[in-house]
Amino acid sequence: MMFLKSADEVMKMKDSCKIIANLFIALETQIKPGVSTWDLDQFAEKYIRSMGGIPSFKGYTVPGLPPFPGAICASRNSVIVHGIPSKQAILKDGDIIGIDVGVVKNGYHGDAARTYVVGTISQEAQKLLDVTAKSLELGIDMAIVGNRVGDISYAIGSFVQAHGYFVADDLTGHGIGRELHEAPQIPNSGAKGKGPRLQKGMTLAIEPMVNIGTNRVKENGWEFSTSDNSLSAHFEHTILVTDGKPEILSIV
Repeated sequence: MMFLKSADEVMKMKDSCKIIANLFIALETQIKPGVSTWDLDQFAEKYIRSMGGIPSFKGYTVPGLPPFPGAICASRNSVIVHGIPSKQAILKDGDIIGIDVGVVKNGYHGDAARTYVVGTISQEAQKLLDVTAKSLELGIDMAIVGNRVGDISYAIGSFVQAHGYFVADDLTGHGIGRELHEAPQIPNSGAKGKGPRLQKGMTLAIEPMVNIGTNRVKENGWEFSTSDNSLSAHFEHTILVTDGKPEILSIV
């Protein structure tokens, strides 16, 4: 579990996160019908390295799977997370695509995600994006000293449920710092007042993954998709717990 104790540590963490935030702005010009997710990955990796960062995801390993091949996760439509960039995955008008990016610079990681629209999307898809983004905002608001992880989880999950949507089973946020994934896990549903207590200096990656039709997921190697092929959206920020309002590090 990471605690940032000095202004220098905070600045290093911000540097990694701001590379991601600026990349998300740059990607707005790249995400359009006819572009492959492999193209997006090449663009992102070039951008990250030009800013002095290293893609945290590229080569990342977990037991039983080959190293992750991309600099980004590019998850279209019913893919919830960990979509592998591919020359065969061509964006089409009406798609939504979640782009998840990790960057390490000067020994500190940042992690954030955003779901983009491709061309013109349905009202149903837009509502899903709006609800998911708002649930992230509500979860971040709970990341204050003295609260517990369950307060973040409840804020996200209860809002999602109230709109008739589902958080994806067993996919969580996490602590972050010198390692990409650190304690504590941050579920997207749960009970108020439960889990580890939040303390000043903790750095957390909060990331609701919200599905239209089901909470159930299916796995195909790295990729997690909705079991009923319904749409899924993903938004994430890296934040710093302070004495007051939490600070979002992964914004410009």
